[in-house]
Amino acid sequence: MAWRSSGYTNAALVANLAENGLITSDRVKKAMLGVDRAHYAPTSAYEDSPQPIGFSATISAPHMHAAAAESLLPYLHSRAKVLDIGSGSGYLTHVLANLVEPHGQVVGVDHIQQLVDLANGNMAKSADGKEILSCGRVKFIKADGRLGWKEEGPYDAIHVGAAATEAHPTLVDQLRAPGR
Repeated sequence: MAWRSSGYTNAALVANLAENGLITSDRVKKAMLGVDRAHYAPTSAYEDSPQPIGFSATISAPHMHAAAAESLLPYLHSRAKVLDIGSGSGYLTHVLANLVEPHGQVVGVDHIQQLVDLANGNMAKSADGKEILSCGRVKFIKADGRLGWKEEGPYDAIHVGAAATEAHPTLVDQLRAPGR
């Protein structure tokens, strides 16, 4: 019950998502607890609904981020490479980085430079985020997400959070087998 999962703090939000069965894995719960959504959502950060982040874009509702992380979990190991298309404010990219620590890498792709800059700035708001960026475990790239980012592939997992009307073969080609 997503609408009942909101909280007044990040910890309360994540606890409510778990209590309502929207987070079932301890790994996903820990990863989301490690990323304060207030660093990525400028208003109503702990409300379980999409929030505007500017440039006609939104940060998805937390239950959607939980669902994405849960569905990719079997492919998110300590050396996994992950591509996050439509990385927006950078929140899910940071959560995914927590799920592939200590040696995995996540590339966030957005087609709007201001969102790439926003994601870098948001991630740098925490000591953990600064460290992940400085060691290169996360990078944000301005590119056409439909084309992926073959320079860092192949990927163990590709998350497409931006609107897509079809599966792009270029992305499938950048996916390691087995991958998702």
